[in-house]
Amino acid sequence: MRLVFECVECGGHYLPPESMAYPDGPASPVWCSRCQSAKHAAGVQEDPLLARVALAAARAALARRVTDGEPTARGDVRPSRPPLSRRARSGPGGVRSRLG
Repeated sequence: MRLVFECVECGGHYLPPESMAYPDGPASPVWCSRCQSAKHAAGVQEDPLLARVALAAARAALARRVTDGEPTARGDVRPSRPPLSRRARSGPGGVRSRLG
């Protein structure tokens, strides 16, 4: 399970690498990669307190997802009956919806 963050600048949700590091530097828990590069180009540094709060919120959301039990893919879901062949559907009694 990975942490999902919400960008403070644009409001988009993003999924940084698990190591919290991009090839060009550390990932921010406050800004998505686009906003982070724009802020660094403008010379703006992220607030360390805001970064801690964002990290704590992402961890709390992850813990909620784990305890609530995310819906998992059901294994081996098969229909109750095999699909009708083209020949079975061609006759007057071939439609199963008329039955029953």
